[in-house]
Amino acid sequence: MRRVAAGLAALTTAAALAACGLTAPTGEPPTRPAAGTATAEYLVFYADGGRGEALAAIERAGGTTVATDPRLGYALAKGGGDAFVNALGSSPSVVGVSTDRRIGFASARSAGRDGSGPGGAHPATGRATHPDATALAAEQGEPLAGRQWDMRMIGADRARAKAPGTRKVLVGVIDTGIDGRHPDIAPNFNRELSRNFVTDRPKDPDGDTLDGPCEVSGCKDPVDRDDDGHGTHVAGTIASPVNGIGIAGVAPQVQLVNLRAGQDSGFFFLKPSLDALTYAADIGVDVVNMSYYVDPWLFNCADNPADSKKQRLEQRAVITGMQRALDYARKKGVTLVSALGNGATDLGRPAVDNASPGYPRGQEKVRKVTNACLNVPAESKGVISVSAVGPSGRKALYSDYGVEQTDLAAPGGDLLDGKGTSATRAILAPAPRDALRRTGKLDASGKPKTADVVRDCRGDACSYYQYLEGTSMAAPHATGVAALLISRFGKPGKGGVTLDPGTVERLLHRTATPTACPKPRAYVYKIYGDTERHVCEGGKEKNGFYGHGIVNAWKAATVAR
Repeated sequence: MRRVAAGLAALTTAAALAACGLTAPTGEPPTRPAAGTATAEYLVFYADGGRGEALAAIERAGGTTVATDPRLGYALAKGGGDAFVNALGSSPSVVGVSTDRRIGFASARSAGRDGSGPGGAHPATGRATHPDATALAAEQGEPLAGRQWDMRMIGADRARAKAPGTRKVLVGVIDTGIDGRHPDIAPNFNRELSRNFVTDRPKDPDGDTLDGPCEVSGCKDPVDRDDDGHGTHVAGTIASPVNGIGIAGVAPQVQLVNLRAGQDSGFFFLKPSLDALTYAADIGVDVVNMSYYVDPWLFNCADNPADSKKQRLEQRAVITGMQRALDYARKKGVTLVSALGNGATDLGRPAVDNASPGYPRGQEKVRKVTNACLNVPAESKGVISVSAVGPSGRKALYSDYGVEQTDLAAPGGDLLDGKGTSATRAILAPAPRDALRRTGKLDASGKPKTADVVRDCRGDACSYYQYLEGTSMAAPHATGVAALLISRFGKPGKGGVTLDPGTVERLLHRTATPTACPKPRAYVYKIYGDTERHVCEGGKEKNGFYGHGIVNAWKAATVAR
């Protein structure tokens, strides 16, 4: 189904609505907005038992109800701007209202600086040279395995020989898409189950470039395309196969399902995120990776006096809608894994948010926030949130943290974790060739122009990889370990096998490597001559930097139930 913002008018048949779990309203058609009033599309979340009253409130406010989703308790509606939203907010049956707009951003950072990256590229192969040559182990197994310090850190290089996962396990990647044609993705890519829940938007509301030109008719990319590269990188870390090409993922024999909810530009919208989660639940996906944060509000506050009534309703909609979708998925057996965030912030003590609302661009304001404000989905209930560590095992400088918020840690990369700066301290994983070419990282012959891109050729066939750092890169390591546990202990179920998410979470905690706070607890990072201090709270078994510890694939492959 086309996303709501692309045209609610397309949802005209019961069959089309039912395909998305939506129900057409019954009874007399509601009053439409007065002529000349600009209309927009909204997600109107209603309280338990409040559907009828909420639909009546939409009608009283001069809006039109297009459909409802009884699974998550919301209505799709058209209405006339701020006045419509504020009128809805006066109804006790309405708990949140959001326009169908960008609410997320992929949380990854390129390993290159200023488009070039540190170090250089080998003139013959185009492969990045390593400024810290002594840190590279001799390549064994897959051709680029020597560059995968992350897999050695968590024991995945050993675990895959004993427990590589099973094709009965379905891993959903809610992201910018997956390049299903990439040689190091294709063997494990499930094209039949994959879905694209977004339509490309060439421009944003202010006329600025958002996704850029549409590549296909109708602006809806095929399910095997990723024009950004973020989702492909995540997918490869989880499940690149052992096939003599490039790298291997944490769980190289599980299946990857593209649940695309992100735009080419890396932004996300509420409706596709909800659709991705409910679809994953309904088809029997076992674990989903969510390497993005919910926006336009970096911190979603239900009742911040610095925000207008409309803005508070929007933030309530994000909190409520995503929590309902996450609960729906978890109850149907989906383990939920999220990146913690790249703000270098103690999420237990946020003080100022100067990045919100981040869409359209230029709308940001400075406002005070408290721990009552949530970073979603990282701080949503039932979600396993993952911080990032660098090659030395220290918490990455950029990684958010918090004793309440951090569940686990995993390799995410840290370019500054050592002497100087090195791209190879980031995470290497597959990258779509077309995306690299479009961003100027390849020359006319296909050789990498920057140190953060690696090419692996077998005869005339070449595949590409990129170094990225971020909690986006940490989360898929945890997702891969979860897939190994589900492969080992899951029972027959929808989609193949199933394992209760609570059990998966306990096993992840049990198999993680407990990691204590640094001494002193106030860890000082050195940043190009400057310093920054992050304070770690908690004990070795659970703390704000590492949660219950760094994920351990080898323990997951060998632990007894």
